[in-house]
Amino acid sequence: MSIKESPSACIAADEANIAKVVLFPGDPLRAKTVAETYLENPVLFNSVRNMYGYTGMYQGKRISVMGSGMGIPSATLYAHELFHFYGVDAVIRIGSAGGVAEDVKLRDLVVAMTASTNSHFADQYGFPGQLTPQADYEMLKTAVAAAERIGVNARVGQVFTADMFYNANEKAGEMYRKFGVLALEMETAGIYWEAMASGKKALSLLSISDHIFTGEGLTAAERQDSFRDMMEVALETAKQFA
Repeated sequence: MSIKESPSACIAADEANIAKVVLFPGDPLRAKTVAETYLENPVLFNSVRNMYGYTGMYQGKRISVMGSGMGIPSATLYAHELFHFYGVDAVIRIGSAGGVAEDVKLRDLVVAMTASTNSHFADQYGFPGQLTPQADYEMLKTAVAAAERIGVNARVGQVFTADMFYNANEKAGEMYRKFGVLALEMETAGIYWEAMASGKKALSLLSISDHIFTGEGLTAAERQDSFRDMMEVALETAKQFA
């Protein structure tokens, strides 16, 4: 076993213990739950800063799951290091989101085709224009087909990745809805930019747990049920790229 510590000292793992595809929940405890619930013989490959990462088998395919933390800075740090120092080819964000569009309902699965954002993360690239963060199309197509096959109600479109959880602009939600945003979250744009810049693949799957206009929200038990729908789609997608 050859343990390699990442430059940020946030990951210390043997590259051989990490699969080519990594499921990417924000919460490291959710990563633990995913590994113990869905993967066969999961093995812990990282525990630095309690950002747990596990690798196991799913229907004969080797898949990893690791927490990303909250927000673009944390998620892109882990994605960058997995891509550049541990041989990972693709990440699939699995998280919750607040519904924005009128026809997006609680428990729906949103497949993020692209992400508008108020983040300036992409300024570092010096791109001569506005660089649109977008999903890998093959992964997106695979996820949509898996959702249809399983019978999960999936919506495909634009999400908004916010740099803040509490927004002082009370009119922001109305503007998001006007321009066709389906849901609001905090990581997707950064993960997509990082994958694009690294020549890797990324996809964001989001389970709608509350709605910013109606005030509706799922209970803890109800969130778990909708999370299972998202996980089935994520795993069916991941195994095609493992």
